[in-house]
Amino acid sequence: MDFKLEIAKKISSMTEMETEKILELMEIPPQPNMGDYAFPCFQLAKVMRKAPNMIARELAEKVEKDDTLEKAEAAGGYLNFFINKEGFIKHTIAQILEQGEKYGSSDKGEGKTVLVEFSSPNIAKPFHIGHLVNTITGNSIEKIFKHLGYNTVKLNHLGDYGTQFGKLISAYKRWGVDEVIAKDPINELLKIYVKFHEEAEKDPSLEDEARAYFKQLEDGEPEAVALWEKFRELSLTEFRKLYKDFNIEFDSYAGESFYSDKMPEVVQILKDKNLLKESNGAQIVDLEQFNLPPCLILKSDGATIYATRDLAAAIYRKRTYDFYKSLYVVGNTQALHFKQFFSVLQLAGFEWAQNCVHVGTSLVKFADRKLASRKGDVIYAKEVVDEAVEKTLEIINSKNPNLEDKEEVAKKVGMGAIIYTFLKNNMDRDIIFSWEDMLSFEGESGPYVLYSYVRGKSILKKAGNIGENPDLSYLKTEDEYNMVKLLGFFKGTVEQAGDRYEPFVITRYVTDLAKAYNKFYNTHPILTADEKVKEARLALTKAVCSVLSTGLGLLGIQTPESM
Repeated sequence: MDFKLEIAKKISSMTEMETEKILELMEIPPQPNMGDYAFPCFQLAKVMRKAPNMIARELAEKVEKDDTLEKAEAAGGYLNFFINKEGFIKHTIAQILEQGEKYGSSDKGEGKTVLVEFSSPNIAKPFHIGHLVNTITGNSIEKIFKHLGYNTVKLNHLGDYGTQFGKLISAYKRWGVDEVIAKDPINELLKIYVKFHEEAEKDPSLEDEARAYFKQLEDGEPEAVALWEKFRELSLTEFRKLYKDFNIEFDSYAGESFYSDKMPEVVQILKDKNLLKESNGAQIVDLEQFNLPPCLILKSDGATIYATRDLAAAIYRKRTYDFYKSLYVVGNTQALHFKQFFSVLQLAGFEWAQNCVHVGTSLVKFADRKLASRKGDVIYAKEVVDEAVEKTLEIINSKNPNLEDKEEVAKKVGMGAIIYTFLKNNMDRDIIFSWEDMLSFEGESGPYVLYSYVRGKSILKKAGNIGENPDLSYLKTEDEYNMVKLLGFFKGTVEQAGDRYEPFVITRYVTDLAKAYNKFYNTHPILTADEKVKEARLALTKAVCSVLSTGLGLLGIQTPESM
């Protein structure tokens, strides 16, 4: 039973306002003593030709009390509802224990496909921390939409095309040593790539050489293609190791190169729509009506660029998947590119362009240092992951040296700490990376939430069997009720995270739930309580652990059973 929905139906029957509209308007009062739900009567004032406070009083008198509702009170222009606590507690906990990891899911997305493009590293370059943010964020967003009933497709749009491959071929032919590259492919390819740029500053003719090699690649010249395939395979092998660590699998690794034969159609579409204009020998689409700079489609030498390839990819994906939404989880620094690209789609007459969404991710800052691969100033994702696991293992060795499978636990906690840090704030804020904050077992951190989960599981393990039908009427304290109320908010939280494309909504939720459980644990005995109370509190603990596990799972965080 959805208590909020039942209250909305009551209001609808009294006002003739649609239930869906009422659900949108309903609020959570700022203080628990003000009720569980509140309905603002201001929107009824015009229709009913009465003051909102008068409407609230009249409706309060008409509300019928039943198993879902204890009372309704008018408070100014608001109608506050107090739900039946005992009925709510029983229903919520029973639902969680019955549904398990399915709790909070819905059929909202049934029959609809959502594409999530994320990660998308560049071939032959190290997987840096910016790509890791995109990877973690996109993985969580995909999980959220799947929980909401959507068919999801995970796309890894590899950066495997463009003039940088001409540069890399040039660098490889000049300085590449196969035996050395084989031992450490990504780092060695990066070294020669960086060396190319250093040498090109002294000898600009290298840039012309690189462009010529890329032209060979475009034309299908066998040696250039073979080298490109070699770089791609070496890179993918390394990337997949990291994806495996985070338990991430993709449905498609079709990168920029996949769309190389699909770009002429894009150019033709734009020509047919009279959208292409010449500018200094290049072909552009004027976006002045959107207050945007022009979008470059073809360079003066006829070469394509990112926008051309993204247009081709979007058209292909719509034809292939007939998506409801197509999400691009890419750094906020690319916001202008996506505005231009979506505007061109719109001008070309593709109405579904409005369903293409750029989900901008945050910038990671280390002591005010930005990341740039061109000069080799890169913070490698693997190094961050390895260090997080290593530091977590050190903490475990100092606090619980006899823990079983401590290496595996350290991996889950260390990687969970990274994920939590990247997803703990909304994505318009920079991520300030601090080892101390990230690995703290106190405050707002991944280890804190995971420890709360493990603490609950430890209690359940010590208790043994809970009993099949615990009497939940023994959950009488305000702390217990508030925690169950928080559990009841989980479905709405998942929906909000999906609507906003913001995993941090769930990060915030699991943190609040962990805090509420720790407060409850520290102030209310569980294993030493009277038998009936003990059984009820164990059922509540089991429900909390279940929801924490599901919530953390939606973030991509794996839960250890001990710490």
